[in-house]
Parts: sequence; structure tokens; C-alpha cells
Amino acid sequence: METTETLRNLQELIKRLEYKSSFYQQKFKEAGIVADDIKTMEDFEKLPFTDKGDLRKAYPLGLQAVPDSEVVRIHSSSGTTGMPVIIPYTAKDVEDWAIMFSRCYAYAGMTTEDRIQITPGYGLWTAGIGFQAGAEKMGAMAIPMGPGNTQKQLQMMVDLKSTVLASTSSYALLLAEEVAKQNLADKLHLKKGIIGSERWGEKMRNRIADELGIEIFDIYGLTEIYGPGISIDCSEHHGMHYWTDYLYFEIIDPETLKPVPMGSYGELVISTLKKEGAPLLRYRTHDITRFIPGPCPCGSPYPRHDRIVGRTDDMVKVKGVNIYPGQIDELLKKVDGVSSEYLATVDHKDGKDWVFLNFEIKDGYNKQNTENEVKRQFKSQVGLSIIPVASPMGFLPRSEKKSVRIIDNRFA
Repeated sequence: METTETLRNLQELIKRLEYKSSFYQQKFKEAGIVADDIKTMEDFEKLPFTDKGDLRKAYPLGLQAVPDSEVVRIHSSSGTTGMPVIIPYTAKDVEDWAIMFSRCYAYAGMTTEDRIQITPGYGLWTAGIGFQAGAEKMGAMAIPMGPGNTQKQLQMMVDLKSTVLASTSSYALLLAEEVAKQNLADKLHLKKGIIGSERWGEKMRNRIADELGIEIFDIYGLTEIYGPGISIDCSEHHGMHYWTDYLYFEIIDPETLKPVPMGSYGELVISTLKKEGAPLLRYRTHDITRFIPGPCPCGSPYPRHDRIVGRTDDMVKVKGVNIYPGQIDELLKKVDGVSSEYLATVDHKDGKDWVFLNFEIKDGYNKQNTENEVKRQFKSQVGLSIIPVASPMGFLPRSEKKSVRIIDNRFA
């Protein structure tokens, strides 16, 4: 996947960091790195990784690699699990992000005739404003609703004849269920959904697509690397194209930190080739994916990675077995009458670890039989016995943001 041009771009990034970034000047000094010593891809792969912990230590503006006069905006991670990460953007960063986002829209088949209803949040979070800037760059009509107020969302969707929905998967499901409940399907003009921010399974995807009558496109991104819009799937829906003119992707084994074989799953690592405000080198995303080899039937020159199947930090280990949300999605897909929604809770009682899996079943399906089948599938697919708990449809909470899928109470 590497070329001479790729190496040259990475060498230029490293020289720029050595010259402009106090954050990386310190990092390079500690590791004994000199930019001119990086002559091959093997040299590059020996460079240290950057992790979120490093970024938190740089709070508030330690990542900034340009003078204050060049910073036009800041964004921030949520900071829900610690000190937030502040990312400064130059005017060129904002423009580059809008270019990547409008490219995503084009891959999803959007045109200037479309009206996109934007439900992700605005403010310090990168989502809402990213979706909007991409739409404006393309020339489509942006309807900047932001999150919440579901009744108002549906009213605007009907009255303004929105053709595209931008949303998290959790909120798209909530909207889909309300559309079904209020018999609004015939009044909608939606054609596409551009869904991001969290990993989600095939059952949820199919429910949203069926109930809203839309074609769904996965979009990917993270605050540290511009925001959403750094990759998207195309009409073939077999992998997500990412923009090699702006970003360099690696996939490593999170244990050994070495590259995995082509087509194998591992942790995505990203270097920003053109970012000015807060450039990053070998940033560990903790998102689990794989490269998809070969050209896409859509004809795109941009390579593909697979959908995100989980995160190294949303895995829980129970009795020596690793459990990812993606595994639960896959096994529930195989059980008739089960919805896409679930909540796995890990507890420690009577000297043992227990996994309780709450899920929903449709009317007309036998509770006991369905629980037994889910238990069998979990044992078969994940290798662990669980306590299955079936509830009626709609029992589990819906979220306007990201849904919590696994709760580990053992260390609470």
C-alpha cells in the first residue's frame, strides 16, 4: 500500500513536526529521532506512536503547531473519560476537512439537489459543523437541526422534504421507530442516510433502512483527525474509501504493535499528511478494522478499510475470554425474532464473573426458546456462557447520542 510518494509525504510531515510542533519536538528528543534519518518505510515504522493519553497531557493547546494568528477554530473531544483533547484548526484545515466531507457526500450519491437534515451535535464536537461544511462545499441544502427534539425533527423532515439524514445510528433508530409509530413513512422524501459516530450491526442497519426507506452509508472519523468525513462506504457497500491524499493509514496488532497481514483485523493508526493546526504522527485510534485488498468495483482510486468492528478499549475480558460489541451484533443477527438492541452487563457475584445479556424480542416469539438460542449462539460464537434476558420491543433505552452496549460493574 506504500509508494515512493507516500514515503515522501511522510518524510515531509516528520520534518514539519520537527520544525513547528513543540509537542513532537519533545517527543522526538526523548526518542532520539532526527527527521533526516527517516529514509525508508522501515525507518518510519520504528517511530513512536501517539496515543490519546499524550494528547490529554498536552491540554489545553500543547498540540498547536502554528501561531495563534493562524488558528481560526478549536474543537474538542468529549472528555467523558478524562481531560478533554483540544484540537486547533487553521483555515486550510477547515477547508481540507470540507473537501473530504463533500467527497464523502459524492460517494454517497448526493448532489446539489439534495436536502440534508443534520442531527448530530454542534459546538465543541466536530460532527454537526463538519456535516454542514461538507454540504455547503458541495452546494447541497443543509438543515442544521442538531440533536434532540424528535417531534420537531420529524416535522422538518416532512415539511422541508429532507432527502438525506445525517445521524448517529442510535438516533436514526429512534427516528425510524417514531416514523413507524406515527405512520409517517408515506410523508417522507428521504433517500439516503449518512450514519456515523458509533459501531453498529447489520440488524440495526436493516431496521433503519427498512423503516425509513433509505440506502445507508457508513461515515467514519474522529475529533483528533479532523472529525467525521475521513472515510465512507460507496454504493457497493463493501468497505469504506479513505483519502490517501490527506491521511496515511496503518493497521497494527494492538499487542505487538507490528503491522498485521493484509486483510487481517487490527488497530487503525493514522498520520495526518496535510494538517497544520494539530498534525499527528502514528496516532492510535483504538478502532478495530482491516484493509480490504484490491480495487473496488465502484472504480474509485482510493483504497478501502472495513467497517469498524469494535474498539480495543470497549472490549471486556471475562474468564479469559475477550468480548467485543461486534461479536454480540453478529450472533444476534443469526437469531430470528431478536431486535438490534442489547445491553451486556458484567457483574461479579459469589466469587464468579457473570454476563447478563438483555435483548429485545418481537411479538409472537417464544421467550424461553429465544433465550436458549441466544445463549447457545453466545457460547458457540464467543466461547462463554451467559444469562440471557429477553424483553419486549422498545424495552431498552434509546439514545440521541451513542448507545452504551457493555457495562462492566466488576470494578465499580
